[in-house]
Amino acid sequence: MPRSYETQQTCPVARSLGLIGDRWTLLVVRDLLRGGTRFADLMQSLEGISPNVLSTRLKTLEDDGILERSIYEHHPPRAEYHLTEKGRALSSVIGAIYDWGEQWAPSTDEVAAPSA
Repeated sequence: MPRSYETQQTCPVARSLGLIGDRWTLLVVRDLLRGGTRFADLMQSLEGISPNVLSTRLKTLEDDGILERSIYEHHPPRAEYHLTEKGRALSSVIGAIYDWGEQWAPSTDEVAAPSA
């Protein structure tokens, strides 16, 4: 369920976080931007996410018009996911977060590097 910032609805940041602020959501969008389209592809690239959480995130993103689902096999049902224009517009947001993380959020390998 998306977070609710009911007292902050005049703020575009709060409204945006209501749509994409849940854990894993931007990583799902990141991987769709990279070309992953099927559930199994996303499960593989998003190591640590549970199938139930991924299903919930995909459904929420679809309901919010950020991605579209198309069935490519009916028995058993299998779907591909593609970002809509609204979803593709998050590319610059993810790029900005990536750049910020490169500068200000070092990886655990960088933090744990032993001193000589």
